[in-house]
Amino acid sequence: MGNICRSPTAEGVFRHRVRQAGLDDVIQIDSAGTHDYHVGNPPDRRALQAARERGYDLSGLRGRQVSRSDFERFDYVLAMDGENMVNLERICPPDQRHKLSLFLDFSTHHAGRHVPDPYYGGQQGFDRVLDMVEDAADGLLAHIRARLES
Repeated sequence: MGNICRSPTAEGVFRHRVRQAGLDDVIQIDSAGTHDYHVGNPPDRRALQAARERGYDLSGLRGRQVSRSDFERFDYVLAMDGENMVNLERICPPDQRHKLSLFLDFSTHHAGRHVPDPYYGGQQGFDRVLDMVEDAADGLLAHIRARLES
């Protein structure tokens, strides 16, 4: 929603995975919130800490709000939960709807289709988000690699 917890975590993890795969010159990655609450702000300190403990650096990321141009610019526009999906559907041009998915659609080990918002909870919520995001990032990368090879 505000681009300071889940989505920058997903961006940082996926960016790391893509770099490890040697595809950072092929795959463009960015995150954005569906609301303007935290535009220009760094990720939540708890997200930064949880990511840092697993070897991800989110410190250079800043919150921004999704724009209509994102639907033209990116092949995938992924939501963390149903509420954000509804917000994205509301602004997505009809001819770009095929690009919308939930991030956990690419997960292989986590039941459910929503990454819970850890903002109002403790540190363990940020660790849980990382578990889910790492799994979905691996699935998304495998999906994109398969598309690139075909």
